[in-house]
Amino acid sequence: MNAPRIAPRPPADWDAAVLDALSVLNPGKASGATPPPPKTVPNVIAIYAWHPELTRSWLTFSNHLRDSTLAARERELLTLRTAWLRRGEYEWAQHTGMGLAAGLTDDHIEAIKEGSTAAIWEATDAALLRAVEEVCQDRYISDGTWAELSTHFDRKQMMDVVFLIGAYDMHCMVFNTFGLQLEAGMRGF
Repeated sequence: MNAPRIAPRPPADWDAAVLDALSVLNPGKASGATPPPPKTVPNVIAIYAWHPELTRSWLTFSNHLRDSTLAARERELLTLRTAWLRRGEYEWAQHTGMGLAAGLTDDHIEAIKEGSTAAIWEATDAALLRAVEEVCQDRYISDGTWAELSTHFDRKQMMDVVFLIGAYDMHCMVFNTFGLQLEAGMRGF
């Protein structure tokens, strides 16, 4: 989509409800006077600004995913494969750098496009990628993949695997539908 269906809300138009909703992004920050809106923000945050009630709830959940029981590298594998399969260019652009920072290499990023059958993957990585493929195709993780992942991850981690895939699947659908545009300098597909 070349133009947004929902354009980013200009920060100058933000009210106290928006700033309060976005405060969950910095949960440790001391409360007090409402800070002024920032001059520039990522497009995704500026779109969220149109719906403060939804934003507060969604970002609270997103904070859990960002700091879940899974290691950063595992989260980025799951996120990037979901973004690739669901054509979530914004998520891909955001998370390739995060994946590199979490220990993935450029070769890993390229292999994510091929998926779980790429020769580069060790068994656990392949199983994580296969879980994404199965959820995106069948909306379900097969018994075999679940059993394999269960030998490496505890119950909470398994729950986080499923919720992370589902959340980024939804992100991709929402952002594609809204026409979320990449910011200048972001490298998409």
